Amino acid sequence: MSGSSLTAIVGGTGLTQYPGLNIEREEIIETPLGASSSPLVFANLHGQDVVFLARHGHPHTLPPNKINYRANLLALQKVGVTQIIAVNAVGGITQAMDAEVICIPDQIVDYTHGREDTFFDGVFKPLEHIDFSHPYDGALCDALMLAAEKANQDIVMKGVYGATQGPRLESIAEIVRMEKDGCDLVGMTGMPEAVLARELNIPYACLSLVVNKAAGKSEGIITMDDIHAAVDNGMACVQKIISSFLQK
Repeated sequence: MSGSSLTAIVGGTGLTQYPGLNIEREEIIETPLGASSSPLVFANLHGQDVVFLARHGHPHTLPPNKINYRANLLALQKVGVTQIIAVNAVGGITQAMDAEVICIPDQIVDYTHGREDTFFDGVFKPLEHIDFSHPYDGALCDALMLAAEKANQDIVMKGVYGATQGPRLESIAEIVRMEKDGCDLVGMTGMPEAVLARELNIPYACLSLVVNKAAGKSEGIITMDDIHAAVDNGMACVQKIISSFLQK
């Protein structure tokens, strides 16, 4: 890989492969905390070196609560990644977060439990407290916003991502609670990925694609057919934003 900047694209549900990559090689990266979820794909996209990682594995087999997030982030650091664009399929809680809306969140609330969520656990690394007031890198978020504008893609700038355990979807009561807590979006993989990137000092931002209204926010039950349709349509728009970002 050449150049001083190396962007990682971390794909979630609906993005286990990235179309249009000029692939150079694929490699499973071993770390002291295990192997990455899937082979890192080293490639070129629009003249820029990129690394693609499918966080759920390829094929899509790892549930969100079983992903080795620490190994994934260490693997990206090991190969010299300098910034991470995370792509997440999420549910929409507040009114603006309708299906196929793309949001660049600026805050997060963590409802997960039992996940290995720090490198500073007193075992792998000595205990250390880090500032997490602003979970996402502001400059990278702004750059993605400008890329969306350049690509004529509508986005919602700012929102609160609520990270739940999964893999089940949430109950209506849980969504009511999350809305009261100030959450706009609900997803299952936003944490601990964001904090681990912060601990490694790798700028991290998120493109959240709303694929369904959250429980109690839609007229009927949430169907997989509706989710798959939103994923298919919305991921194409996400890819346009990333392409625009890389062509800056």
